[in-house]
Amino acid sequence: MNMKRVTRSRSGRMFAAVVLAVAVAIPLGVTGAASAATTLTVAQALAAQDGRTATVTGYVIGQPTATDTVLTSGFTADTAIAIADQAGETGTARMLYVQVTAAWRSTFGLLGNPSLRGRQVTATDALTAYFSHGGLKNPSAMSLGGGATPSPSPTPTPAPTGTPDAYYAAAAGKTGPALRTALHGIIRVQTKLSYDQVWDALKDTDQDPANPANVILLYSGRSQSKSSNGGGANDWNREHVWAKSHGDFGTATGPGTDVHHLRPEDVSVNSLRGNKDFDAGGGAVAEAPGCYTDADSFEPRDAVKGDVARMILYMAIRYEGGDGWPDLEPNDSVSNGSAPRLGRLSKLLAWNDQDPPDAFEQRRNQRIYERWQGNRNPFVDHPEWARSIWG
Repeated sequence: MNMKRVTRSRSGRMFAAVVLAVAVAIPLGVTGAASAATTLTVAQALAAQDGRTATVTGYVIGQPTATDTVLTSGFTADTAIAIADQAGETGTARMLYVQVTAAWRSTFGLLGNPSLRGRQVTATDALTAYFSHGGLKNPSAMSLGGGATPSPSPTPTPAPTGTPDAYYAAAAGKTGPALRTALHGIIRVQTKLSYDQVWDALKDTDQDPANPANVILLYSGRSQSKSSNGGGANDWNREHVWAKSHGDFGTATGPGTDVHHLRPEDVSVNSLRGNKDFDAGGGAVAEAPGCYTDADSFEPRDAVKGDVARMILYMAIRYEGGDGWPDLEPNDSVSNGSAPRLGRLSKLLAWNDQDPPDAFEQRRNQRIYERWQGNRNPFVDHPEWARSIWG
């Protein structure tokens, strides 16, 4: 069989405020009856993965077989379909994975109904992850066609404060360990990138606002051509702010490719920082004005001290050891070696307070959410949560 695959495109899921306004009834017929439900676009459903019951309309793209793989021919089963707001969609980050249970397979399974691809389908039930991807599971109703017209998605414009209330609904009112647990549950739902895809992501997320052909290097602060990435002298490469040796996770998909802590940096400055912990003091770094380093620590320039702190705190909340990766945690040491620990926590908390998120950091967080990973750094949106969790 000729098997074609759709893999992630270079854009992530849209930011969509969930509009819960239009009550409709699902058509009867081959689909059976359903109670009144809210009709959402696929983009809205992807932004509302909180277990609520909703009705979603979209075009059938193919059969999902993994988090970032959708078959568009050579179908192998009748158990799932991927739907999108556009019939020609190719980016899996903009697709909703709909489970097709036994009651619906004769009509909606792609193995038995390959001509279903490209047709509009409406499904109703719980919005929850499927194949570790935004999904709709155990549908209580499915129908061909659009049913009611979905509410339009708003134009994605980053809010000045970058704090989407719906995204953090499960964390509302919580503090301390309860807040930490809630935030982990929220941000762990993400699209995972390959290490090669990180190059393209960084060219988008770290774009120079004054020159769209360039990126801003994290420690150096230099604006440099996007095309000058590589391993040569004065090229820029991918800096792991949480050094990958602290937990030995390398560059494998997971923490090693999480763009929330990967940034463009000059090759030699990246090498000089190495796997050092973060702290104040040391000698000046020639190619990174305002940065300092000694034998066991690195101090970033003032303009990005808070950025560095919030990236480290994000990693600690996202990677808690429950999904096959190390349990990353900041501590107050600068002698962590290969342990999944990174310091110095007291200094990072102070930097978070002293250097609040600016427009560049907020845009970056929004871009990762919209186009690449579908999750956010909560400490960019709510810097005050750092003290609530770590004191």
